[in-house]
Amino acid sequence: MDIYPLPLPSTSTIVKIILPDKSCRTRDVGPVTVESLLRELGLNPVEVLVSKNGTLVVEDAIVQDTDEVRIFRITHGG
Repeated sequence: MDIYPLPLPSTSTIVKIILPDKSCRTRDVGPVTVESLLRELGLNPVEVLVSKNGTLVVEDAIVQDTDEVRIFRITHGG
């Protein structure tokens, strides 16, 4: 009788990311902070606002489990 080990649960997740230019990406990132995700995408956290599943979040928020992250570029003028 052969015994096969059960697969370990995955710690990575698929996250949908909507960038400021309205393009979409999916990312297998695992649990990660918003700040780390922004830096990985090459975005400066002080130049954008981020919502997770429709709610604005801070840089320390954790992104995981099929979250939808939407990134808005901050615009200012006079």
